[in-house]
Amino acid sequence: MAKDPLAEAGLHFDELNKLRVLEPEVRQKTVELKEECKDFVDKVGQFQKIVGGLIDLVDELAKEAETEKMKAIGARNLLKSVAKQREAQQQQLQALIAEKKMQLERYRIEYEALSKVEVEQNEFIDQFILQK
Repeated sequence: MAKDPLAEAGLHFDELNKLRVLEPEVRQKTVELKEECKDFVDKVGQFQKIVGGLIDLVDELAKEAETEKMKAIGARNLLKSVAKQREAQQQQLQALIAEKKMQLERYRIEYEALSKVEVEQNEFIDQFILQK
């Protein structure tokens, strides 16, 4: 088979009889590679979109989690504060109870003393009446 002088010069005819610089097989593989690259770039673009959406979603969830965390910390601090207030109130009430018990004891002692004075005065009145 004789060699084609155009092929030796690097020129080839395609199926439409157009003059090409590349061999038909190389050109076909180049077109296929170009299409595969385009598909790959499209898929990478879709992947980036999906990942971008996922990152946005994760960021939003992180913000919500941080908000809930701050609410929980605030609630815990409020609970501690309420507990401390109740302890202080309980101590105040216990001090008031102790004070009232002491006052009751003073009143009881005063009552006993006044009762003795009353008994003595009643005895004195009875003796005074009996003497007349």
